[in-house]
Amino acid sequence: MKTIFFDYDGTLHDSIHIYAPAFRKAYAFLTEKGLAAPRSWTDKEISYWLGFNPQDMWKNFMPSLDETWRIKCSQIISDEMISLIEQGKPILYDGASEMLEYLKSKNYILIFISNCKNYYKNCHNRLFKLDQYFHKLITSEDYNFIPKYDIIKMVKHNYPEEMVIIGDRKQDIEAGTKNNIYTIGCSYGFTQTDELEDADIMIDNILDLKKYL
Repeated sequence: MKTIFFDYDGTLHDSIHIYAPAFRKAYAFLTEKGLAAPRSWTDKEISYWLGFNPQDMWKNFMPSLDETWRIKCSQIISDEMISLIEQGKPILYDGASEMLEYLKSKNYILIFISNCKNYYKNCHNRLFKLDQYFHKLITSEDYNFIPKYDIIKMVKHNYPEEMVIIGDRKQDIEAGTKNNIYTIGCSYGFTQTDELEDADIMIDNILDLKKYL
């Protein structure tokens, strides 16, 4: 392998620590406006939506919600996560920085590819200095929130052909299989039942990558 596409949330970043409070704040707004029934959400339930790009998340979560309210709620989530990032709340998985440093030292081309917005990428880059490891930081917003497999199809010609994608959700495995790229599934992330079953390899810890790369 020469090129490694890395998902971010649930693969390198334990994102539930900032996404869950932001999700709950947006949902509380909807209940205040009479647009959703009051209820509590567990972290496990909320984690299902990690890995979706913001547009697909709201279309699937509340398909009948008016677009104006979807945009408002998405902004609430964005603003709350920015606040939490600025407070230093994000946490990388143990060993994530060590693994990125190791892979960089082995001269792999590392590509960050996430179904996130650019503000999110930029905030995390400032906090964790991601660009010291990654050759390129790609977000779904850069490509108008098209599926991750289509983004990779558009960019993969820019990098050495021997490729692997590493991630914790079906979107990551799908991106690999549809582009004939080797896949590594991360069972420690926010994966749901059976959605990583088509991965070529499964790992239970980010440091397990040293066995293969």
